[in-house]
Amino acid sequence: MESAGPSAKKMKLAPPNIHEAAPAPSEATGVKPPTSEIRSQEQPPEAEEDGGEELPDRLSDLPDGVLGEIISLLPTKDAARTQALASRWRHLWRAAPLNLDYRGLPKDEEGVLPGVILSAHEGPVHRLCLPVTLLRYGADVVEGWLRYPALDNLQELEFYLPRRVYSVPMPHVVLSATSSIFRFSSTLRVATISKCHLSDDTVETLRFPQLRKLAILDVKISEVSLHRIIATGCPGLECLLLRTISGAFRLRINSPTLRSIGVRSFIRELIIEDAPSLKRLLHLQMYMEMQISVISAPKLETLGSITDWCSNNSRLVFGSTVIQELRIDNLTTVVGTVKVLAIHMLNFNLDMLIGLMRCFPCLEKLYMKRSRSGAKNLWRRKHLNYLRCHEIRLKTIVMGYYRGIRAQVNFASFFVLNARMLESIRLEVTPDNYNEAFFAEQHRMLQMEKRASSGVRLCFTSVCRHNVEDIVEISDLDLTDPFACGC
Repeated sequence: MESAGPSAKKMKLAPPNIHEAAPAPSEATGVKPPTSEIRSQEQPPEAEEDGGEELPDRLSDLPDGVLGEIISLLPTKDAARTQALASRWRHLWRAAPLNLDYRGLPKDEEGVLPGVILSAHEGPVHRLCLPVTLLRYGADVVEGWLRYPALDNLQELEFYLPRRVYSVPMPHVVLSATSSIFRFSSTLRVATISKCHLSDDTVETLRFPQLRKLAILDVKISEVSLHRIIATGCPGLECLLLRTISGAFRLRINSPTLRSIGVRSFIRELIIEDAPSLKRLLHLQMYMEMQISVISAPKLETLGSITDWCSNNSRLVFGSTVIQELRIDNLTTVVGTVKVLAIHMLNFNLDMLIGLMRCFPCLEKLYMKRSRSGAKNLWRRKHLNYLRCHEIRLKTIVMGYYRGIRAQVNFASFFVLNARMLESIRLEVTPDNYNEAFFAEQHRMLQMEKRASSGVRLCFTSVCRHNVEDIVEISDLDLTDPFACGC
């Protein structure tokens, strides 16, 4: 398993490193803010006093059930600290549902502390996070931990691969049907399996009827077994993350429950035959050649990343419409459900993009990353006629590596002047361009004073490090917009 640190977070409305070129409400309307808003910005009287009596501990007045729920949400190290408090807190910790994450333990006690905690804890353990290296170098110890009664109702199990050893070649651990892991089949709802070999015999007996989220990372498994896990082994599966799968080169999805799929693997062909609940389809490695065919996904809203970088062996097919290198030669099937799209363009090419907008006419958010300059922003007369007859519904545009060169300016200004529903344009610029002079110049060059949407905001931020290719946390797939950044 891989460890990625904190999961991706949604972008805040006004992070400190974002410059927004838009008038303040009082400047735009000439109306002063309400007195209540002015007062809310002032310090409360008690904040101005020095010293004062210590505030009472009102948290301890809450019912035991509420306090137990709070403790269960704390990281392992913080939850354990409650033992040092009053006897009531120690009692609550021992009985509260436990979130035991190996990464939150003191370094000098990692090898023994999980066993000590599990033997001393009187309540259930809902989540257990362990490094997959323990399965190879301390399998007997881990097997002993997994037999503790506190784990009888385990809901989340994660075997992750620490980053410090991620690049080091490591043999796959062979999981058998007799493994203690499979004793959680009736309770497990979230699972991450990594650096393992799942044989056909083992998968044939695998049943996790309550499992909702599954990540399979760097695992050896056959096509037959992978299909069996999705179709019958985990009948209630909602989120599926596949990274670096070996042994399976073709995958067909037939699932009434799957809502999110993320793939960064050597799978050559992904076929969505029947996925009535699917909302998010993420191709997490643009360099890997893959043919994706969507036959039936009537609720698909989020799609990406698709690119013009790959060879002819990569394409995206909706019905009889083929998207190859971001070009649509024969538009016969229109996908009206997609609202969020992420693309990687070698050049800012309006001709390509307007073609995609014709395929996805209800597009609201567009993310463009790793673009370079070079191509001229020419567009065909048929696209001009299309725009005259159809409203551009885009509300948010994010452009990566923006340097303010002519091709980029022409591209962005097209939407400034024509998109009447546009709310935000976010331009990610290099540190040398992150200054007031550059912001003012771009405001002028993009002709913001002639904008079609009176409410559009022009936002400048430093080059974003967020990339969906780095998704290794299964929880990231459940985000409504996994491309949004909070950095």
